[in-house]
Amino acid sequence: MLFLYHIIIFTVTIFSPIIIIYRILKNKEDKKRYREKFSITSKKRVKGKLIWFHGASVGEILSIVPLIKNYEKNKSIAQILVTSSTLSSSKVLQKFKFKKTVHQFYPIDNLFLTNKFLRFWKPCMAVFVESEIWPCMYNNIREKKIPLILLNARLTKKTFKRWMMLRSFARSIFNKITITYPQNLETAQYLKILKANKISHLGNLKFAENFEENSDKFNIHLNKELTKKKVWVASSTHKSEELFCAKAHTQLRKKVKNLITIIIPRHVHRSKDIISEIENLGLKVSSHSSKPRSLKNTDIYIVDTFGETKKFHKISCSVFLGGSIIDRGGQNPLEAVRFGAKILHGPNTDNFKDVYKLLKSLNISKKIQSPKELASSITFRKNNIIGNKIKNIGQKILKKTIKELDYFIINEFKKT
Repeated sequence: MLFLYHIIIFTVTIFSPIIIIYRILKNKEDKKRYREKFSITSKKRVKGKLIWFHGASVGEILSIVPLIKNYEKNKSIAQILVTSSTLSSSKVLQKFKFKKTVHQFYPIDNLFLTNKFLRFWKPCMAVFVESEIWPCMYNNIREKKIPLILLNARLTKKTFKRWMMLRSFARSIFNKITITYPQNLETAQYLKILKANKISHLGNLKFAENFEENSDKFNIHLNKELTKKKVWVASSTHKSEELFCAKAHTQLRKKVKNLITIIIPRHVHRSKDIISEIENLGLKVSSHSSKPRSLKNTDIYIVDTFGETKKFHKISCSVFLGGSIIDRGGQNPLEAVRFGAKILHGPNTDNFKDVYKLLKSLNISKKIQSPKELASSITFRKNNIIGNKIKNIGQKILKKTIKELDYFIINEFKKT
């Protein structure tokens, strides 16, 4: 089965330039740094110990930011490498201004390219986040005797069933992981069946807060404009969910004066299409990037820039989380909850099943089915008690995670 996988990846590699050119034209790929996906590096490897973190996209990268900040202070670590696969995640990471952390795009999982990547970077430890399972890379990591950690591991029922269709192949891959830290009990059970070597439950790392100095502050002018308004936020929305929220706005403004709905699309390259669709409803739309002088007549405010979500979560008492009306499994609600916001979501939240179960038990979240129900569920009062409770849970999980990773780092350093 591994041989067949190599053939498939080899074929993908041949056609990948065409795919990448298409993605560049769609603004989904960096037109200068795309070569990193072929293990052509754009950053230097400094002398000394290097630890490597890999996450697929924005959510995974943000979840490890507290860990990166911790190891930035560790003098025994010379460099931190962070890889991801999406353009948005690279732009979000840039905003943190790390000193010894460098970002590269993750290479195609080709046997030659992954081997070239490891020979150049020579990590003393590889930490993969959530669902990032790559057979060729895992095989090369094992051959080079690099500790491989699957952190905050997540396997959905659907993903597990797919792996079980190739049970022998799956077990040969999961067996290469040194230790896995599942984010929930369901994943832990799946990992046992897939014969992962060692499993240890720490909790969901996404509960931990990634604080960035001055990242959650508006400019004086925008802040002044927003204080005049009744604000609610629709965050990480996908196609069709923006219209859903815009319709909720038309319902809510019948009884709420000076209302403004802030929509933060999951993929900001869609912003022009979103604005056009909402304007067809007869609503006035402003975009964040245009820096409007006044929001007096604005109904919908589209956040069409990267890394701005946190500051808007901070000011909103109600946040609708996207990817939940459509069948995407939902988006992470924890940042908004930490600020005391009420969470509203559609029926599809399988990606964060345990998180939403907890939020429901705390009476801080609600499932909605229609724009009218969404409008009637929006509140303009925060629940800071629940917010602080979530923050405390996150701090405990973060401390336990750092303690576990420190064990591997210290033992690796002893070997050399």
